[in-house]
Amino acid sequence: MTRRIAWTLVVLTSLLLALAVIPLAASLTARERVSYGDNQRGATRVVAAVAEEHLSDGRPATTLHQELAATARRGDCAAVYDASAHLVASTPCRAATGKAAEALAEDVLRGREPEPPENEGRLLTAEPAGDVRGPAGAVVLARSAAPLDARVAAIWGWSAVIGTVGLAASVLLSVRLARWVSRPLSALDASTRRLGEGTLDERAEVASGPPEVRRLAATFNTMAARTEALVHGHRAVVADVSHQLRTPLAALRLRLDVLAAGADDATATELAAAQEEIARLSRLVDGLLAVARAEQATPSATAVRADEVVADRVAAWTPVAEERGVRLTAEPGGGALTVASGAGHLEQILDNLIANAVDAVPPGGHIVLGHRAAGTTATLYVRDDGPGMTAEAKAAAFRRFGSRKAGGTGLGLAIVHRLVTVNGGGARLEDTPGGGLTVALDLPLWPEPGRERGGGPRSLPVPKKS
Repeated sequence: MTRRIAWTLVVLTSLLLALAVIPLAASLTARERVSYGDNQRGATRVVAAVAEEHLSDGRPATTLHQELAATARRGDCAAVYDASAHLVASTPCRAATGKAAEALAEDVLRGREPEPPENEGRLLTAEPAGDVRGPAGAVVLARSAAPLDARVAAIWGWSAVIGTVGLAASVLLSVRLARWVSRPLSALDASTRRLGEGTLDERAEVASGPPEVRRLAATFNTMAARTEALVHGHRAVVADVSHQLRTPLAALRLRLDVLAAGADDATATELAAAQEEIARLSRLVDGLLAVARAEQATPSATAVRADEVVADRVAAWTPVAEERGVRLTAEPGGGALTVASGAGHLEQILDNLIANAVDAVPPGGHIVLGHRAAGTTATLYVRDDGPGMTAEAKAAAFRRFGSRKAGGTGLGLAIVHRLVTVNGGGARLEDTPGGGLTVALDLPLWPEPGRERGGGPRSLPVPKKS
């Protein structure tokens, strides 16, 4: 935007300067040439008046020679021709003689007004001596064109200076004007982008710029404040409700356990079904709490050794997988890989993905965890050979309660998606070749690959399945 405004104003100013300065300089140049020519013709007429006294009146040539000497002292060259165009007298300088001067004198004697030629860097003018219709002779005067050229050069030089100064001022003012307009808009755009990325306390600080932009920034800040209040209120309600539900659910489970201890078989069966529903409701509450915590997370990125976390989670989940008859392994290769992530986030992400895979893969199935790096991004994946997901299910998988799986809460992948995106990454679902589902996570690499992971938990307890 800054460049467009600046270039538009500069081009417009350049056109205006060109349309104003060039014609003005051309006009001044023409006036200088006319003035210089008039002055030279006046000097020629003075010599012609003295020459007429000698040629037509027959007076001595003394006065004529004196005038020619004065003309020579002024730096001009003059030559006097009689009615037959024969040279009568001249200054020591011979620039007013020669073929060009003789032709000019003949034209004047015949009553024509030829275009004065230039001879050896001097301008030639000719005037009749006496009556124009029947002149007694002609006078040719040659004057150096250097003063005229110097004046013309000065005119165009000053015109160029004025144009350059005007253009430079236009560039400076254009850039300042463009920045005055675009800087607050750029700041507002950056604040809008950060707000969209989840920084709810973002506010636009616009202290300069057009009044319209400042009003827009104030409106944006009002909107951002209301959005922050709404989102925080929503999260607080979800967290508070989820937290408050845990206590009565725990009490209800204890009461059902007590009742089941002394109940007959039929009643015990019903109580067992009720306990399963209570357990499912407890998992749902735990999931809601986890989502609320994930949405409120504003992590400070740290260096996390992804290869070590993968190995840790495989070791932690292997007993659970073997109990289900599922083989859980880490894909060999990949090498050391350090990503930028919040402390404990990568462990929680992999725990949710492995739990979902173990629950989905039938006995005899296989789950593989792996990682690889490409450019500035690291890709971690959890691949299984289970039943996979339909395109419709994959489209809704990262939304809350998007899963329609019986017994699931539909919150596990929502937690994964939130924790990945809050760390500047992305998550996607792909079909495993040969059948199954692959969850791929793209996370930014740590800018210092050689730096080891700092503190933080090495492993977390196995979470409840989603």
